[in-house]
Amino acid sequence: MQMKEISFGAAQPVDGYGPGFFRVGGRAVEGALCLSVEGALAWGGLEDAETLVRLADDADVIFIGTGTAMAPLPKELSERLAEAGVGFEIMNSPSACRTYNVLLGEGRRVALAVLPV
Repeated sequence: MQMKEISFGAAQPVDGYGPGFFRVGGRAVEGALCLSVEGALAWGGLEDAETLVRLADDADVIFIGTGTAMAPLPKELSERLAEAGVGFEIMNSPSACRTYNVLLGEGRRVALAVLPV
């Protein structure tokens, strides 16, 4: 089997996660996490639509991880993202991290917003 080195460019993948934290660039980030081409951003969780709306020009899709289990977004958040033209996919946080990393490695325009497990 041939192995290929993956390059993420300037963007940072999720290196790992655990109870209440994510590891990005070798450091632990506690609580909710948002990653984009700008790097790690402060995100106030499901009540913070504006941080995600600001990513509309930088990402074709935002993977939103809702924690341990997939859950629907609050109506206000999904409506705000839709009216701003932000593409998003909802999944549990581990799946969102993996999907983000794979598509980031392919050079896609993606962002990630995840709640801790």
